[in-house]
Amino acid sequence: MIDILNLALPYFGLIFIGFACGKAKGLPESGLAWMNFFLLYVSLPALLFGIMSKTPFSELNNPPFLIATTLGTVIAFFLAMVAGKAIGRLTLREATLAGLSGAYGNIGYMGPGLVLGTKASAPTALIFCCDSIFLFSIVPLLIELTDRDHPSLLHALGVVLRQIVQNPLIMSAVLGALVAALHIPLPVALDRTIQFLENAAAPMALFVLGVTVALRPFKRVPWEVPGVIAIKLLIHPLLAFGLMLLFGPFAQPWAATAVLMASLPPALNVFVIARQNDTWIEPASVAVLIGTFASVVTLTSVMWVIQTGRLAFP
Repeated sequence: MIDILNLALPYFGLIFIGFACGKAKGLPESGLAWMNFFLLYVSLPALLFGIMSKTPFSELNNPPFLIATTLGTVIAFFLAMVAGKAIGRLTLREATLAGLSGAYGNIGYMGPGLVLGTKASAPTALIFCCDSIFLFSIVPLLIELTDRDHPSLLHALGVVLRQIVQNPLIMSAVLGALVAALHIPLPVALDRTIQFLENAAAPMALFVLGVTVALRPFKRVPWEVPGVIAIKLLIHPLLAFGLMLLFGPFAQPWAATAVLMASLPPALNVFVIARQNDTWIEPASVAVLIGTFASVVTLTSVMWVIQTGRLAFP
């Protein structure tokens, strides 16, 4: 248990330091703009590229693992959509954002600091890439189809393709996989620059997460939010565990990483996407805030179960 606390407390400590700073200083949210830009367009893409490019392509080429983890995310997404419509009587547009909250874990910001050893880096990057491709396909597709100004399916598919191609995290992971597949050696100077950027990703991401959560005030908890959070923090990890057994066997670090990544709280991008589409904004903010704090208990518990060997895969 001491080992788990030694891992979890510094990790959550950075989030709480950011949260305390956000509450204490009262700086405007616009002050986070360049930090978020650096994370999303420079540091995290460098981290994903570095992980993928240095992992043997034979390890990355694992279709059963990709199918199992993505299927868990698909099921969690539609379960959260149904829960949103049933509990909160949401429209399809609103329920789409509820589905995103129940399936889209904060892998980009929290994953780099959480992975349990170097063997967990590659599955983390693969899960993030595949989850992002699915979610950044289904969400804009459903939203575009509910938009009266753009009812065309062809237009919706164009929006989906553009969002995937313009996503720096997805493209950096894909580029890293190509470098691994083609065995392209990186120049020493470039490799050291990438390592420098990689080292900045996790601490900055956790601090920014804490500050951003601190700046998300809310007045009430919408009825559907607890159900959506329960799906994300409880049902999604159970789905991942069951699918690892069903599609396996997989190496212990890979299967454990799948369960751990499924246990992450709703991603900050849920709120960003809700605001961009002027849909389900306050509930998305509440889901990120409560989900992040609830994950202190649920995520630490999953880490303890994995580290103590109580979650073993044949």
